Amino acid sequence: MSSAGEESSKIRVKMPNKKVNEMFAIADNILGGRRVSVLCADGETRMARIPGKMRRRQWVREGDLIIVWPWDFQDSKADVKHRYTKTQALYLSRKGVLPADVDIFGMNAATEDYEDEEGLFSTEKPESSDTENVSEEVVEEELEDDDDEEIDDLFD
Repeated sequence: MSSAGEESSKIRVKMPNKKVNEMFAIADNILGGRRVSVLCADGETRMARIPGKMRRRQWVREGDLIIVWPWDFQDSKADVKHRYTKTQALYLSRKGVLPADVDIFGMNAATEDYEDEEGLFSTEKPESSDTENVSEEVVEEELEDDDDEEIDDLFD
């Protein structure tokens, strides 16, 4: 039996096989004719071919996270091996598996704690002075009086 810690670190979606040089990519532009321009995890832009096996089962759209397999003899081209759904892509991003080049959700980026110097993001309400409260009450009373006069004018 495995411990609970091991199960939580397990990735439950298909991962690229690094032994055969598969990698993550983002579908950048649909070119037509079963071709798509992709931005790969290594920073290269390649023309990827959607094989007939995938063509009607998994539709590749712009912005989709996919697995590509670059060709050995022509590095500027690749084959599409798998397409992730948006839910799967978000899951991979949250797990921190995606490289920075293809992390479309930005979950992998390090979150830095910035000091809130001006207090813009604090949950505490700033204390207001008594003069502000009094002026707000006076304005509300004036608005109520104006409404009564307008209604009286309609019926005269």
